[in-house]
Amino acid sequence: MTRMILALLFLVLSSSNLYAQADFYKGKTVRIVVGSTSGGLHDLWARLLAQYLPKHIAGSPEIIVQNMAGAGGMIAANYIYGVGKADGLTLGLISPALFFNQIAGRKEVQFDWAKFSWIGSPEETVDTLVMRSGNSYDTLDEIRKATVPPKCGATGPGTLSHYLPRLLDEVLGLKFNVITGYPGAPEIDLALERGEIHCRAVTRSAIMGRDPGRAWVKTGFVRLLVVGSEKRDPKAPGVPTIWELMEKDKTPEIGKRVATLVLSPTAFGRPFMGGPGMPSDRVKIVRDSFMKTMNDPELLAEVEKRGWEASPVRGEKLEALAREVVTQPPEVINRMNVVLGK
Repeated sequence: MTRMILALLFLVLSSSNLYAQADFYKGKTVRIVVGSTSGGLHDLWARLLAQYLPKHIAGSPEIIVQNMAGAGGMIAANYIYGVGKADGLTLGLISPALFFNQIAGRKEVQFDWAKFSWIGSPEETVDTLVMRSGNSYDTLDEIRKATVPPKCGATGPGTLSHYLPRLLDEVLGLKFNVITGYPGAPEIDLALERGEIHCRAVTRSAIMGRDPGRAWVKTGFVRLLVVGSEKRDPKAPGVPTIWELMEKDKTPEIGKRVATLVLSPTAFGRPFMGGPGMPSDRVKIVRDSFMKTMNDPELLAEVEKRGWEASPVRGEKLEALAREVVTQPPEVINRMNVVLGK
């Protein structure tokens, strides 16, 4: 009888706790802080998630998107980690490569990448370098032989627009003049259209999944010169991979190890997270809601309509990957710092 009473009491308390947590978001407002200006694919994904997430979170909270651009997303990352409360009401969607700055020991970093509360990512990505057509840099060989390197636009260190050109220099000897300081993707796009820069590094889904990139590829305004995936991209089968080129150029093993690390942000895709110490039950609520959202037929129909790709990554996988990438041997870190220009 005593055991039966204790069991019933446990069930009552557990049910009450689950109900309280399920009801936590009722009447609340959730902010998704995006570490870039509006119009880029990070921002567009955040806004799409904000549209569909509420119906999959118990309590149907209001979700708003707040752009917090600056320092290549560093300002937003520091805010999510140390300023916004880790109560499940402040979430973020930021650059997947900001952990480079932590590994490099940059003083502006005020976060520990491994301690974010990882929710998930709507897609894994493929890095690519695009070059404006009609100049003297139409091929990789022309870039290698150029006396004046092409200008590539970037936001700041720890972003794809910055690290891919520098990696190509390190492992393939392709020189680029990386111009930093652009607030976000739309500003880099405009600079490319104006002829202020010749090239930019971008995810393949961003260049082919939104305008003006979609129109650029269709009209031949830009050319894709290299992709960062291990296998050729089915959407760009004629574009060589960096791994093919490193084999051809006989890149040393240390260079390949650095390339593996520098290209690892593609597995994070467009990471969606909360601050450190977010209650585990709320992490589970948002993780489960995120995956339900990513399988919502209405969202998937919208993704297809926009020409995007949905390849969601679970928060548990991102959490494990985050711990892995910030633990590197000194020789790889030192070489990576050279790539990033520390």
